[in-house]
Amino acid sequence: MQIATIDWIIIFIFFALSLGIGIYVSKTSGKSANDFFLSGRSMPWWLLGLSMVATTFSTDTPNLVTDIVRTNGVSGNWVWWAFLITGLLTVFVYAKLWRKSNVNTDLEFYELRYGGKPARFLRQFRSIYLGIVFNVITMSAVTLAAIKIGGIMLGLEPWQTVLTAGLVTVTFSAIGGFKGVVYTDVILFFVAMGGAIGAAYYLVNMPEVGGIQALLANENVAGKIAILPDFGDREALITLLIIPLAVQWWSSWYPGAEPGGGGYIAQRMLAAKDENHAIGATFFFNIMHYALRPWPWILVALASLVVFPDLASLQTAFPNVTPDKLGHDLAYPAMLTKLPTGLLGLVLASLISAYMSTISTQLNWGSSYIVYDFYKTQINPDASQKRLVAVGRISTVVLMVLSTLLALLLQNAMQLFNLLLVFGAGTGLIFILRWFWWRINAWSEITAMVASGVVSLLLTIPSIKNALFGGEGVFPSWAEFPFVVFVTTSLWLLVTFITPSEKTDVLRSFYKKTQPGGPGWSKIISEAKKESIELVDHDEGWSVPSGIIAMLLGCLMIYSTMFATGYYIYGDYQLAFPLTGLTIVSAYFLVKTWKKVKATVL
Repeated sequence: MQIATIDWIIIFIFFALSLGIGIYVSKTSGKSANDFFLSGRSMPWWLLGLSMVATTFSTDTPNLVTDIVRTNGVSGNWVWWAFLITGLLTVFVYAKLWRKSNVNTDLEFYELRYGGKPARFLRQFRSIYLGIVFNVITMSAVTLAAIKIGGIMLGLEPWQTVLTAGLVTVTFSAIGGFKGVVYTDVILFFVAMGGAIGAAYYLVNMPEVGGIQALLANENVAGKIAILPDFGDREALITLLIIPLAVQWWSSWYPGAEPGGGGYIAQRMLAAKDENHAIGATFFFNIMHYALRPWPWILVALASLVVFPDLASLQTAFPNVTPDKLGHDLAYPAMLTKLPTGLLGLVLASLISAYMSTISTQLNWGSSYIVYDFYKTQINPDASQKRLVAVGRISTVVLMVLSTLLALLLQNAMQLFNLLLVFGAGTGLIFILRWFWWRINAWSEITAMVASGVVSLLLTIPSIKNALFGGEGVFPSWAEFPFVVFVTTSLWLLVTFITPSEKTDVLRSFYKKTQPGGPGWSKIISEAKKESIELVDHDEGWSVPSGIIAMLLGCLMIYSTMFATGYYIYGDYQLAFPLTGLTIVSAYFLVKTWKKVKATVL
């Protein structure tokens, strides 16, 4: 494959623009740690929403979707589509709570909600656990995808790919801080979406594929296009649909889809101008993330089944790919080699932008944990703002180096997705309930974190896994994830009831600041009233029931939009038209319900 001069020019312009933004905002972003990590809490909803979308459009995402579609069909995407429920729960229930908390990171929440040594331990441990370990694993998946794209499309060695793209990314992230990340994300979003849509249109209509109708009729594709799994296939139905919708969305901690909000999503909510902008940003993100983006990737994945029907055909077409890097996720960059000059440059720039957006966010978010939740609390409590910014920049570089080294050892994106999913299984319910139930304490979270990790690691041992799951095991193979959830949840609930509750002054202080409401705090409120202490600072009713209704209506609206789009593409108007009507109706009732949640964005 030959890269024309015009393609290189497009890529160079993009790199230069990203670096230019980082340099431009560096003068203001480095004034204080608050500016470096939260941009002074002054960001509007649309800017933060676009940044979230750009961040979750990482280089590994189209590769992951391609892997899913080629392996399990379109319906396999329910493994991440189910997280829409989590996302909208964050929108209508948790976004305003996060903004009210006014913490610098979501880990600082621990010392607001809990007290004493357990709270400090939890905050400091998770700053390393999430800021370094989980963060490095996530970034390594993105970097692995970049390595595969660089190898297939540009003929680059892995070290050449990570040195070029990584150096630019870590540079503007380190000097531009959060503001540089967000401003760059706006450009990255439009470039990434333009490239994805352009690539899908061209590849579906190239002679080898023959257009959308020929694609759908192809024998390798026809059995893969269903949006819902085959209800006659019990294991597929349970694995691909029931578990994600019934268990996964509320029980699992996953970067970007944390129950109750967290990670870089929480960082953006905390950077918003106010509560309304925090809600608007997260809602805008969920619409764009689920309703707009999946189909270009899905179409390319389906087209790849025509051009490269199996792994052997991929190996034949790209003999230089090493066996340890050969997987179905390779089909996406393989398809992009078919693009013409000009469009190829745009798509390459879009993939580079996807990589840079995700990595820059993960670097800034991860270093915020290291600075605020470890360095400032554990090492240097009296550190100046200048010193905090310097530590943030140094940790940014270190995180980049560690993720790059791990990426060189990995094989495919699904490895990382499954690892992260199982490793956080059973912890999610805590993140949902800790705002609304006074009895949850720091030991609850410590237990959940340890139990999930230990159980997940034990199940990596073949003898234990085979004894429990599969053909000769006690449980069917699909029960592995629910098993981890059940064990983890049971253990942290037990610990919650046998350990002392948080001190009364801690609980009262938390309630006074965040005003979560609900029956889970009635005991604390009534006891305070007996002492003539008023914790409730408004007469409004509890907004959570309306928030849950809004969540359900939002899910209905976005799923209807996403599936209607798919059926329009398929040419199945008998399903597309009713789904469009359902979108309109659910949007109407959502607007009416939203008013009850007191969330006016515009």
